[in-house]
Amino acid sequence: MKVAVELKTSRLVLRPIKPADIDEVWQYAGDREHVRYMIYFPHESREETKEFLEAAQAEWEKENPEYYEFGVFLGAVLIGGVSLWMETESCGEIGWILNHKYRGMGYVTEAARALMGFAENSLGVSRIIAHCDTRNGDSIRVAKRLGMKPFLEQERIYERTGETAREYGYYREDRI
Repeated sequence: MKVAVELKTSRLVLRPIKPADIDEVWQYAGDREHVRYMIYFPHESREETKEFLEAAQAEWEKENPEYYEFGVFLGAVLIGGVSLWMETESCGEIGWILNHKYRGMGYVTEAARALMGFAENSLGVSRIIAHCDTRNGDSIRVAKRLGMKPFLEQERIYERTGETAREYGYYREDRI
């Protein structure tokens, strides 16, 4: 596909994340408390964040990316990220993360809606899912604001720590 995508909302711009974004991404990706319910975080070092960003950029260069990592910008400031992992040609898993300084202002919901629109309109995705730790009330509220419905509760294993927890799965199949 090799896409160069920039998505705009009333307040935000979403664009492919890249290695030059390391300082802003490291601020949230390395914050242990802030990312305690994120399955692939925290990053242990800036080097790990750099490798993540390089892999995300390389994915954008593929003909058919397996996932799409967007930086979420408020003006010129990178405040978080949203991603879409292609489970199948018609199903994608959405995820989100936000620098804690920008929480509670609706930015994640706004960015996630834009990404869902891109998934449906540009990629032909008809089913979008999300998973979140049952203790993560903020993400649960975002999933509900996005019109997602619960479809499962299961065990979640945090590979980095060995901790187990419960997670909810949410889905949305109708048009946004």
